[in-house]
Parts: sequence; C-alpha cells; structure tokens
Amino acid sequence: MSTDKNRATAAAILPLVGGPDNILSIAHCMTRLRISLRDRSLVQDEALRALPAVLGVVEDLGAPPSGGWGMYQIVLGPGTVARVTPEFEALVEEGRSAAPTATATTATITADTLADRGAALKEAQKARNATPFKLLLRRIANIFVPLIPALIGCGIIAGLNGLLMNLGWLPAVVPALAAIASGFMSLIAVFVGYNTAKEFGGTPVLGGAVAAIIVFPGVAKIDAFGMELKPGQGGVLGALAAALLAVYVEKWCRTWVPEALDVLVTPTLTVLISGLVTLFGLMYLAGEASAAIGTFADLLLAGGGAFAGLVLGGLFLPLVMLGLHQALIPIHTTLIEQDGYTVLLPILAMAGAGQVGAAIAVYYRLPRNGSLRATIKSALPAGFLGIGEPLIYGVSLPLGRPFVTACIGGAAGGAFVGLFHQLGVAFGSTAIGPSGWALFPLLDGRSNAGITLAIYAGGLLVGYLVGFVATYFFGFTRRMLADLDTDPDTNTNTAPDTASSPEAPPKEHVPA
Repeated sequence: MSTDKNRATAAAILPLVGGPDNILSIAHCMTRLRISLRDRSLVQDEALRALPAVLGVVEDLGAPPSGGWGMYQIVLGPGTVARVTPEFEALVEEGRSAAPTATATTATITADTLADRGAALKEAQKARNATPFKLLLRRIANIFVPLIPALIGCGIIAGLNGLLMNLGWLPAVVPALAAIASGFMSLIAVFVGYNTAKEFGGTPVLGGAVAAIIVFPGVAKIDAFGMELKPGQGGVLGALAAALLAVYVEKWCRTWVPEALDVLVTPTLTVLISGLVTLFGLMYLAGEASAAIGTFADLLLAGGGAFAGLVLGGLFLPLVMLGLHQALIPIHTTLIEQDGYTVLLPILAMAGAGQVGAAIAVYYRLPRNGSLRATIKSALPAGFLGIGEPLIYGVSLPLGRPFVTACIGGAAGGAFVGLFHQLGVAFGSTAIGPSGWALFPLLDGRSNAGITLAIYAGGLLVGYLVGFVATYFFGFTRRMLADLDTDPDTNTNTAPDTASSPEAPPKEHVPA
C-alpha cells in the first residue's frame, strides 16, 4: 500500500472516531490500530466497518490511564496497520494544532442486523469482562504484544537458516543468519523488563536494567544459598517479576526520598534491592515455573495429544471472547525461549480454521442474503490468514449456532494436530501472532519440514471441513433459515398483504 493510500485510510478513519480532539492515545499491535477515546458516542461504528481497509472493530475493556473511555481497536491487518498508524498520528497532531473546523458529515449507512447484534454482544461482553483479573491479563498482554514483530521476523529468519543448514546451501551465511535470529531471543528478558516497568507506571529503563541481570553471563559465579544459577534462568517470567518488583521499589522510594536526592538515591536503591531479590529468589522460582510449563506442555501433548488438541482447539474461540487467551501469551513466549517454538499455537490456530469453514457454510446456506454473503466474501481472505474478528463479530457470533459449530471445527483440527504430537511428531511456531496460512513460515519441529507442514496443512483442512459440515447441517434451525435466507433489499416492508389480495387463497380454518 502506498503512502498516499495509507494517509487516505487514516484520513477516512479519523472523522469516524470523533476527530483529533476525541483521541487520548494511539498505539498499534500486529493487526489493530488501538486508540483510547474521550467520548465513545462520537464513534460511527458502521461507517468504520464500511471502509475498504477496515477488517473489523473490537472494543477493549477498562479506562486508559489518561481517563476517558476504554480502548477502541480497528482491525487493519498485518503490515497495513504499521503503515497507517504513523499517518493517523500525524493527522491527529495536525488537527489539534489547526484551528477548529466543522465536523464533516458522512453519508448515512444502513446498519446491518447482524452487525448490530455483534456490536451488542461485544458491548455486553465488555461489561462482563471488566474484572480486575481480566484487566491484569490485558496489562500483561500489553507487555508482550510490542515484541511480536521482532519474534516474527527472527522466527522466519531462524526457519530460513534451518532450511539452508539442512540443504547444505550457503554455509558461509548460516552463522550470520543464526546470529541475527538469536540475538533478540538472547535479550528478550531485557525487553520484557522494559515494557513491564512502562506498563505498570515505573521508569522503563530501570525495569530493563533489573531484567538484564537474568541474562548476564556472570550470574553463573553466584552461589545463591547453595543453588546454582544459570544465565537466562527464569526467562521472561523472571524478567516480568523482577521488573514488577522494581516498579514497586521505585514508587516506594519516591514516597520518602527528598527531591534533591531522588535522581541519585531512587535509581540506585531500585536496581540494588530488586537485583538482590532477583538473584537470590526470583530467578530460581521463575526458573522452576518455566520448567514446569515446558514439562506440562510436553506431557499434555505426548500423553493425551488428541484429546488435549480437541479441548484446546474447541475452547479457544470462547477464550478469546472472554479475554482469557491473553494469559497464554507469557506461556507461548516461555516455550519459545526454552525450545525455540511453542507447541500450543498450531493447535489453537485450528479454531480459526473451524471459523472459516463455518463462514463458508453460512455463505452457501443463505444464497438469497446478498448482504451477509458480501460480508463473508470480504472477510474470508483475512480469515484464511488467521484474522478472525470480522467473521466472528460479523457472522458466526451474532448468528449463535454457527459460532458453536465453528468451535466444533476447531476441536476437530486441534485433535488432528494433537494426535501427531501423541505419535511423536512434535512441532510448533517460532513466534506468536500469526495464524492460519500465515503460520506456515514459522513452523519448526523435531521432524523434517515437509512432514511438519503437511500435518499443519492437514489440521487446517480438517478444521475447514468439519466446521463447514457441522454448520451446514446443524448450524441453522428452520426458523433461522426462513428469517435469514431472504434478500434484505427487496424483502423489507414490501410483502403483499395476502389477507386482502384477491388472488390469495382462503385461509384454512383450524378447529380449536
């Protein structure tokens, strides 16, 4: 997408979210433009959904630190969002610095019934999800989401390097690619510490400094109460805990340290106290927790892979709805740090395959509903690439039963992949974030690449097929088909009054 198109997309979005003065903060993750708003009522949801570049909208929970309404997320897709966000930020700044102008009016867009249902469901879910535990999960997710682009880039380079090594090609390049792919992962704890302090209101560089202790080679010389420490022990979990401790120590220091000494005393005590606790406690505890996560994941799939895959694949879409999927992000990152890949992500990706199969079935079951079929056609390409929000909130969830049958498809695909783990063909993703077809370049495992790719592709096909069949035959009641399989453009308030029509047959009398 060219710069002009990126700026045009940003310019189209801005008035539909209330203009520059309604924006409190701007950020983006891998697929979404994330903005916090001053007034939610100024957002024109249907007009946003109608923009060609917008794949969907998602409402986040909780109010931002700066006040106002919670986070509003506009799904633009990978790559696009990273290019549109800077243009959007520039337009917001320009709009704030310019003299106030009249708000532009947009053409009225008729709200689709299913889109209204989806918005209502999201609003209700938002209210139910605003719990302290789920808000904490969201903050933890905010620590890891900015790391996803680097994880993806390094993961793909690692896969390319492995392919060159297996084929014996370009031996002089292999060490260079290995260094490029591994450099970030060797210091990921530092980035986690930095983001943790930033998210929880501390000084980011102090969080990074404390977390850097974990990966420092010299920790191997420290005798922590008779326990042998290893560089990297505790990994991202230890870094998260260490940086969180640093935030609380820093805030405590600022309550009593005189302002004249703050610049010297507070950083020193923060790093010293948090560092000692990290070395003589947190590293060991986090190391045990990380090892337990890896052991549990291996045992889960090696002992009951098919059943575990069925449960994980079938429940992932509901977990996304409830916001609980964010608890898996540190687990994925820990597994990648330990083994080089997370075995859970390819199984969870099957939920998206079930969703795609269900959407295709809805398309064929409702041949007269041109509006819904157009929505499905526009959202399917993103669905195949693992971006499921448009299909979830625009199709399956508002319909109800197709959401359940989509979960059945995800369960079948997960069971297929899990079965091969149980048979000894273990593999996973070297990064988190992508799903669907976009996950192929990130797959790695114990077997050769061909077998790994074939099993993952087979799982996707099973998810598509079972999601389609389950939805086609069980996704609709007769009443649902009667209500939905119509053309909204020709069926609204145009039905003839058969009671007064001279050609209407007399009604049959039914005795009481």
